[in-house]
Amino acid sequence: MANITTEQHNTEHVNHEVTIYAEPIFSVGNFQITNSLITSWLALIIIFALALTIRRKMKKIPGKLQHFFEIIMNGAISLCDQVTNDRKISVKIFPLIFSLFLFILISNWLGLVPGLGALGFTLYEAGHASFVPLFRSGTADINTTLAFGLMVVIASNFFGVITVGAWKTFNKYVNLKALGSMVTKVRKDPGVIIVAPITFFVGLLELIGEMAKVASLSFRLFGNVFAGEVLLVSMSALFAYLVPAPFLFLEVFVGLIQALIFSLLAAVYFTIAAQDHDEHEPAHPHDVSGTGGEHEHHDKEVAHA
Repeated sequence: MANITTEQHNTEHVNHEVTIYAEPIFSVGNFQITNSLITSWLALIIIFALALTIRRKMKKIPGKLQHFFEIIMNGAISLCDQVTNDRKISVKIFPLIFSLFLFILISNWLGLVPGLGALGFTLYEAGHASFVPLFRSGTADINTTLAFGLMVVIASNFFGVITVGAWKTFNKYVNLKALGSMVTKVRKDPGVIIVAPITFFVGLLELIGEMAKVASLSFRLFGNVFAGEVLLVSMSALFAYLVPAPFLFLEVFVGLIQALIFSLLAAVYFTIAAQDHDEHEPAHPHDVSGTGGEHEHHDKEVAHA
């Protein structure tokens, strides 16, 4: 408030409150620049500088830095292969998956750098003084993780369109083929009248599942990073020295695990989107195992004999 004097400001106790939302630092027109957004920009600058450094030092005989990152890249794409079981798919999605991993990892760790969170200013509102940090982990903002979740789900479906085709991707969610089978196959298999509507409804559940993926990806990452911030602030308020150190190292490990989980789940979603489900349909209407064609061929051979 305007009637608060400078002397009162100096004597007030300034609290560092961890809010569930990112605090605005300044505005450009109607667009607010938050501390999480600033940290996200810093993470991008670090990744860009690292990429340029490696690019400039690349040689046929690798140096220590190049050799170190070659080991990391080989290990990362091998891990991606274990998810996709197809090197062609791995090569296509690896740049996006690894970029996500790097950005999330650096964003998680930037929020843990000692002293970085102490940079900020004091905000006075309604006689209450609160400290607003200039830097806060980008993944501690639900807007950032929600954008990541939306991007992964939309991009994975777009990848499915490129890989298996738009019609098959569309029928995965709105299964018009199943409804059409009620007309084309009802004479040969009357049971299709019951099966087809269920198959169509399952497709709608798949569409709802895509929305659930966005919530799962975004809230898992946001919840773990935000909980880590609350834990560190609480421990620092209770014990200023030494005691918070183990929790700091724990959050370093958590930041790595969360980045790995998010990127691997993204790889899983891309792999699922690239699968042609029509190839796995049973050859006979009543053959669930998909081996009906083999039995029919065997019966013909026996009859011929």
